[in-house]
Amino acid sequence: MNRRDSLKALGLTAISTSVIIDACKQPESKTEVAPATDEKASEAGREQWEIDRDKNLNSETFFTKHEMATITILADIIIPKDDVSGSASDAKVPEFIEFIVKDIPEHKVPMRGGLKWLDIYCFNKFQKSFAEATEKERISVVDEIAYPKKARPEMLPGVKFFNRMRDLTASGFYTTEMGVKDIGYVGNSPNQWAGVPDDVLKQYGMQNVKI
Repeated sequence: MNRRDSLKALGLTAISTSVIIDACKQPESKTEVAPATDEKASEAGREQWEIDRDKNLNSETFFTKHEMATITILADIIIPKDDVSGSASDAKVPEFIEFIVKDIPEHKVPMRGGLKWLDIYCFNKFQKSFAEATEKERISVVDEIAYPKKARPEMLPGVKFFNRMRDLTASGFYTTEMGVKDIGYVGNSPNQWAGVPDDVLKQYGMQNVKI
């Protein structure tokens, strides 16, 4: 599964970044402005209730260690390490999924149910859980649920779970610095305008017009 093909299929809508503006010291003031700490800088532009809510969510644990191990394996199958960037787990995608599931509770039942379905399917097929299966066995199961149009009807629960897992993994990875670099996003950058291109001027019969 090519990560860039997955990205095109999912659609990357926006990548949010925090912009921190240092306060300017007024000439007439003799009061020194204390430099912002890393913690304050990271919370710039956020209301206190948002900060408190995130702290509370981070203090809670939803997934078990076994579930997190399975999520990590699946995330790295979806976005493996290559010569361009690290894997999903290198970008801390499993931690992102743990947070987002607590932040958006409607993910809880489908994710936990999907993980349980995956283990039951593997127990029936290999007599062991997905995390305990060999790499070849894991990939064979993923191949059965990763392609909705090719999946057998009885695999629908697994297909729905994997679709959600893939969406969360892509969202987590491509909103990190590593993911942004992976797709070559550079944002706005300074440039010099050399005027209207000659071929455009010629197209509109304005090649001899001085602009």
